[in-house]
Amino acid sequence: MLFFPFYDNRPMMFVRSLLFLFFLLFFTSNASSLKQTYVIHTVKTNTKHIVSSLQTDNNIQDDNDFSLPEIHYIYENAMSGFSATLTDDQLETVKNSQGFISAYPDELLSLHTTHSYEFLGLEFGIGVWNETSLSSDVIIGLVDTGISPEHVSFRDTHMSPVPSRWRGSCDEGTNFSSSSCNKKIIGAGAYYKGYESIVGKINETTDFRSARDAQGHGTHTASTAAGDIVRKASYFGQAKGRFASGMRFSSRIAAYKACWALGCANTDVLAAIDRAILDGVDVISLSLGGSSRPFYVDPIAIAAFGAMQNNIFVSCSAGNSGPTKSTVSNGAPWLMTVAASYTDRTFPAIVQIGTGQKIVGSSLYKGKDFKNLSLVFNTTAGGGSGAEFCIRNSLKRELIEGKIVICLRGAGGRTAKGEEVKQKGGVAMLLVSRETEGEELLADPHVLPAVSIGFSDGIVLLKYLAGGAANATTASIRFRGTTYGARAPIVAAFSSRGPSVAGPEIVKPDISAPGLNILAGWSPFSSPSLLRSDPRRVQFNIISGTSMACPHISGIAALVKSVHGDWSPAMIKSALMTTARTTDNRNQPIGDMGAEPNSAATAFDFGAGNVDPTRAVDPGLVYDLSTVDYLNYLCSLNYTSERILLFSGTNYTCPATPPDLNYPSFALNLANGAKLKTVRSYKRTVTNVGSPACEYMAHVEEPKGVEVRVEPKVLKFQKVRESLSYTVTFVAEASRNSSSSFGALVWISDEHKVRSPIAVTWE
Repeated sequence: MLFFPFYDNRPMMFVRSLLFLFFLLFFTSNASSLKQTYVIHTVKTNTKHIVSSLQTDNNIQDDNDFSLPEIHYIYENAMSGFSATLTDDQLETVKNSQGFISAYPDELLSLHTTHSYEFLGLEFGIGVWNETSLSSDVIIGLVDTGISPEHVSFRDTHMSPVPSRWRGSCDEGTNFSSSSCNKKIIGAGAYYKGYESIVGKINETTDFRSARDAQGHGTHTASTAAGDIVRKASYFGQAKGRFASGMRFSSRIAAYKACWALGCANTDVLAAIDRAILDGVDVISLSLGGSSRPFYVDPIAIAAFGAMQNNIFVSCSAGNSGPTKSTVSNGAPWLMTVAASYTDRTFPAIVQIGTGQKIVGSSLYKGKDFKNLSLVFNTTAGGGSGAEFCIRNSLKRELIEGKIVICLRGAGGRTAKGEEVKQKGGVAMLLVSRETEGEELLADPHVLPAVSIGFSDGIVLLKYLAGGAANATTASIRFRGTTYGARAPIVAAFSSRGPSVAGPEIVKPDISAPGLNILAGWSPFSSPSLLRSDPRRVQFNIISGTSMACPHISGIAALVKSVHGDWSPAMIKSALMTTARTTDNRNQPIGDMGAEPNSAATAFDFGAGNVDPTRAVDPGLVYDLSTVDYLNYLCSLNYTSERILLFSGTNYTCPATPPDLNYPSFALNLANGAKLKTVRSYKRTVTNVGSPACEYMAHVEEPKGVEVRVEPKVLKFQKVRESLSYTVTFVAEASRNSSSSFGALVWISDEHKVRSPIAVTWE
């Protein structure tokens, strides 16, 4: 799937992606259609021999250079294998080689595309933002569209020398030299061989074959995770607070550019992760992904397993395909899968229609108000095909000039609709959500005054328009700027939902973090709207997506790592999950913008809840996991020894009965319509990381239709790092009218609450 910024219509994105690839494969040269790029998994000791044999095979050495195999990368850290562009015959040669495990075609993944620190309770000099936690060296590697090294967020003022353990480098390329790095950005590289094998050579008039960011997405995510403090940052005066800052602003950054104009090739992402592991990062942040698939054919899952084995925490975005259920991607249990939520900051605009009724929308425009201007829509704006969506060349100047144009979301990019309205003479746009987008109010960087309006208010607006005489319907718009204190957090409607198709045994996503209308750094080579006709350039831009939520977690994981340097990735993940918030700033259950009004979010929307950095550094208890635990989980999925070899790197013998995965949440999948009640028991082990002598009591919030028993009900610890086990037994009804129900198990002491969500699904 390809990435179209500010795009709503996901089915249309998919169709356009297929058409693009069809054209690419069948209308280029005949020779190119005979070759394809593959990710190839091999036994580690055989990799170099297979590659060498390919390159020296006499059967393929002829006068036609195009028939020669193209070796792109050899992977040694994230996985064992290589990527190459091969003919069918060459692929067969590889498959018949000793040490071959599996191969599958390369593909393009999509990117999942301030005030956040304050909303999350981070305050300079206090708590987890104290001098001690900020002084330790933690390195965050981001695989994205690159970085803008001159950006003010990446200054290295007062930073100590680069740590001696760092093994990375600053790779030179177009408009990027070794001096582009500093003590803040300590590593950078670009990976494009896979992308170019699919799409063709990168056009360097619009992008750079280097780590320099031409799009803005990579600069945005890097500054969100680890950007330095920048006072009075804003987007044309909007969202101006005390300062903008990354979640752990003292962290070092390594930028691995593997994403380009049309997406990120799996082979390049693998190469970037492979390099990050070798370089010595502590955290890897991946704001990208594809559709959910079995882990043994999921390159991100396989590469992240290699990172986990090297004690690296990996966070990934959950995807932007919500609110449809079972759309979550990056669902492997060794990944931290991040959903997107709102903060309490809004950008309200008041639209008053001719009847006097007022509609509250969202707008980043900060200028003069509009009073009593004519409204036009569809046939009164253009009349041609697509005029209701304001697609390119659908509107007529003589109909819309000097008027406010109503456009429906979908069938094109949101900012591109505003471009069409502006080019045809419209003075403002009201962008109305359809039922699929619900009440979500995105604040996009439009090229003209524009207001985002929710579905319900959109119905009111369109009814008013339908009931009025031609040219008699009017509206006024008042722009209120930036306000704070709205009810939050709320799960964003676009955020992808569980249960996971690839691993329904695990509750996914794991957690939520701010991802809507996020202010962060931007590339000077890209306009804020990503439109070529837009001449504006900004230091900071406001965009939305689980892409923005992921680096929040990456930075907060770095905070936890700085306080607890000896914790495993699983312990950090557990700390983030079991301390997450499930209530909002009104002390009500966190809501779901993708559901009915006033509906509470569930574990399939936001996992364990919304991240709470202050509590995460002192969780009381943690659930730890090792490489062997994850391999046993793969055994429980009935993976063959060959498939397990993709992760383990060496032969692994599964136990006769694989133990339960010691995960900080519980997922039960039951057969609906069964004649008898279902009884399931799960064992968990918690490790004390709080007070040496402490006592925890079990408290259960039972899901509807399920009885929950915990044994023992009390856990008594005598020392730090002591581990104790307990068993949870679920007795579920034979069938339910609803498909899912939710609850929680909370271990409570005098100082801590350690919460694990429970999700029960009847299928």
